[in-house]
Amino acid sequence: MIIVGDIGNTETKICLVNSKKIIIKRVTIMTKKINPFLLKKSLSNLKLKDKLIDKCLFCSVVPKSFNEIKSFFNKTYKINCHELKKLKLNKLIKIKVNYKQIGSDRLANAISVINNKDNFIILDFGTATTFDVLIKNTYHGGVIAPGVKLSLDTLTDKATQIPRINLKKINKVIGLNTISAVRAGFFWGYEGLIDNIVNLIKKETKMSFKIIITGGFSNLFKNSTKTKVTLNKDITINGLIRATTLIK
Repeated sequence: MIIVGDIGNTETKICLVNSKKIIIKRVTIMTKKINPFLLKKSLSNLKLKDKLIDKCLFCSVVPKSFNEIKSFFNKTYKINCHELKKLKLNKLIKIKVNYKQIGSDRLANAISVINNKDNFIILDFGTATTFDVLIKNTYHGGVIAPGVKLSLDTLTDKATQIPRINLKKINKVIGLNTISAVRAGFFWGYEGLIDNIVNLIKKETKMSFKIIITGGFSNLFKNSTKTKVTLNKDITINGLIRATTLIK
């Protein structure tokens, strides 16, 4: 069996994967709360002491949290954890931009789908809203826009008369009250952002792309944009599973 994990700014996902590369158990914890006590409690259901773990691989945009997890796995289970960007990824993917400035979660996403025939734009609704451009077997860079939840939280924190709300699809553009106005602004604003950036990427590259969406708010936009998209919630984890072949 193998362990793979995605350490994001907000959440950390840890998955137990069997020999057929199928996720059999998963745990999600808040990244800011990671400590040995929480890890021991959260991972108890995985029963790792009863299992033979061949490989352990994480992608992380929070180095401190990765080091905490790496130390915990080593001390508690004698498991050596690897970080994706430390592997020789050129065996799986060509990278045209500055390697050090790409989040390892975005590289995992790219590794998950990349091949020698198709072009992809991967749209990830995380703490930031990111667009990654893959042409054949090469990562060509991308776009980083403000995250939906981050923007909404900032608005409600700074504007005292705007309450905290849950975003949802809204048919009308003009809101009749504060809540519907905010929902319209975020839903139609991000819907426009998605279509516009995708069209600009197509125009700049003069190429067509398959569009994959993932992350927290992907469900909200999967059937709402003019752009045809495919939802893949496990794209990051699947990329990590694929990358474990690089661990000797």
